[in-house]
Amino acid sequence: MSAVASTTTSGGRTGSGHTQPFLKLSWLHLKYQFLETVRIPIAVLGNVLFPSLTMFFFVVPQTGIAGNPVFATTSISGLALFAVCSASLFTYGLGVAEDRQLPFYPFLRSLPTGPGPQMVARVLNGGIFSLFGVLPLIIIGWLFTAATVTPGQLLVGIGTILAVSVPFVLLGMAIGYSLSAKAALPVVQIILFPLAFAGGLFLPPQMFPGWLDAISMATPTRAGRDLLVQATTGAEAYSLALPVLAGWTLLFVVLAIVAYRNDEGRRFR
Repeated sequence: MSAVASTTTSGGRTGSGHTQPFLKLSWLHLKYQFLETVRIPIAVLGNVLFPSLTMFFFVVPQTGIAGNPVFATTSISGLALFAVCSASLFTYGLGVAEDRQLPFYPFLRSLPTGPGPQMVARVLNGGIFSLFGVLPLIIIGWLFTAATVTPGQLLVGIGTILAVSVPFVLLGMAIGYSLSAKAALPVVQIILFPLAFAGGLFLPPQMFPGWLDAISMATPTRAGRDLLVQATTGAEAYSLALPVLAGWTLLFVVLAIVAYRNDEGRRFR
């Protein structure tokens, strides 16, 4: 990240005195955030392996699910969303908290570029690592199950995954800016698994009792799951799925901004 600082400090303003374009600074942050993460392979492998192993142990052996194109595709969609949630919450909930403890980070925060480019880069980086978690599931589904999607459905599904990753990246950032690394880890675990179960990522919502189904429909995981299943299978999502996901996204935007400003106030008052 030292290159980010040197480029931002020396190149943050051009000779004419104008601030560098917002997109150029966002790209710079994205590049170095990506490199920082991939330099620790276990950080990537952990988010990739768990959904893939879950697929092998709980979906592939069940011929009634793996042999049915709709059931198999739906199962892959749920586990793909879990991979997105896991990558977003662990990478950014824990990652941001760890960044805040580094001596370099207060200097980075003091630069005159503002938080916008860094936050945009984190959201985009979250989308990239979400795709890393989804790709093995697509390969496993293609090789070992009857899951079937058209090229158009696959493209729409990837676009949906990227869109659905945004609120979870924002939630991870809100946690990371609010808590220390030691506190962020258990909080992420407490949030991730109940949301995954309640959202129907491990068990289909059709198996839920009525009261749990009603609660499930109010969660961002269920909304994202149903929109993803709609994109990949054509099964209609419940009518409030998009408004629910948009509402949670707006809430997480506010939480991330408030957490960032509170942290800034503690460090630079």
